[in-house]
Amino acid sequence: MTERQIRVFGDPVLRSACDPVRVGDPRATALVDDLIETVTLPGRAGVAANQIGVSLRAFSYNIDGVIGYIINPTLVEVSGEAELVDEGCLSVPGFYFPRLRHPFARVTGVDLDGNPVELSGDGLMAQALQHETDHLDGHLFIEGLEPAAKKEAMRLIRMAPWY
Repeated sequence: MTERQIRVFGDPVLRSACDPVRVGDPRATALVDDLIETVTLPGRAGVAANQIGVSLRAFSYNIDGVIGYIINPTLVEVSGEAELVDEGCLSVPGFYFPRLRHPFARVTGVDLDGNPVELSGDGLMAQALQHETDHLDGHLFIEGLEPAAKKEAMRLIRMAPWY
């Protein structure tokens, strides 16, 4: 297992939809191990594979002390009135912006053995499920900001020392 460096805004791997993971591929185990190792650091709720430079559909999560992963996730349900929540992203370090998210979300996918996996939750889990599947579809959370907030976010990002 290796903690992997997080790719930041501007890296092309973050802007492309990820390919499905081939279940049974021995590299998938190494990817999941790296995702788990990388998400266990303090302050991390989720890490998508493309955030560590791998364009495959998988992410890890660390919500309320529960750590896990899902391969080939699909967001199958969101419910409740979308509400503004402060959201940040490891790929846009140091910033939080108000983003509309549904209070409940559910994803389905598989584990390393190809067994069905379903993750669902509200609050931070719902936010993480939506955020991480967006990553795997090649979208950063700033794309969903209200126009004025997005304009301000882009201004601040361009001034960031990591940009």
